Amino acid sequence: MYLVSWNVNGIRAAVKKEFIAKIGSELNSPDVICLQETKAQDDQVSEALHGLEGYHVYSNSAIKKGYSGVALLTKSAPIEVSYGLGIEDHDTEGRVLTAEFESYYVVTVYTPNSQNELKRLPYRKEWDEAFKEHMLQLEAKKPVIVCGDLNVAHQEIDIARPKPNYNKSPGYTQTEIDGLSAILEAGYVDTFRHLNPDEVKYSWWSFRGQARAKNVGWRLDYFILSKQLLSNLSNATILNEVEGSDHCPVGLEVSL
Repeated sequence: MYLVSWNVNGIRAAVKKEFIAKIGSELNSPDVICLQETKAQDDQVSEALHGLEGYHVYSNSAIKKGYSGVALLTKSAPIEVSYGLGIEDHDTEGRVLTAEFESYYVVTVYTPNSQNELKRLPYRKEWDEAFKEHMLQLEAKKPVIVCGDLNVAHQEIDIARPKPNYNKSPGYTQTEIDGLSAILEAGYVDTFRHLNPDEVKYSWWSFRGQARAKNVGWRLDYFILSKQLLSNLSNATILNEVEGSDHCPVGLEVSL
């Protein structure tokens, strides 16, 4: 089974940049495609993907128009799809979508950014804890595959300039690092880093200062896997040659 996750920075903008064509070419027709930051209401997501064939489309949009939002495209229809965390304070921004399949769950998530001056860092800490609990509730029933823009560079190797950003920039504070560490310690694996412990590769670059051309980036996009599925893992990739967003897609190959 081949899965791809991509923060598209606007699904309507992505479609104008040949997103649908890229699914069959550059993305190699994944079984499941998880999207973040769709920046569209549910009806707008459906309209944008109108020409897409062979996939069931599900989306979870923010109340605020043009903001946040996630979607899941899957060749096989899930048993059930749920939206959000079931917590009102966390479910207005369209950040989580969970699809149940026969022997596993797939969760796409767009983790909140701590924002400039880290003004949303306290909320981010609450979110990370609530999201971990969501994962563990699912795990009690079936193994879990989580993917998305987690808005954190977990280790120094995951960010081009760690020292000037540490505890100053959103996405590289100890609070955010600890939030992801807590998830991994609860029984999960960062698939790319597990298979590539020393490889420097990023999934997000600022639009400023030719950051992508210079590869001054951050690894913010992940596939997180239940440890009980670790023996099924065959590959985890960062598709940094695929353009169309400030993020690039990440991929997972797993036997299920």
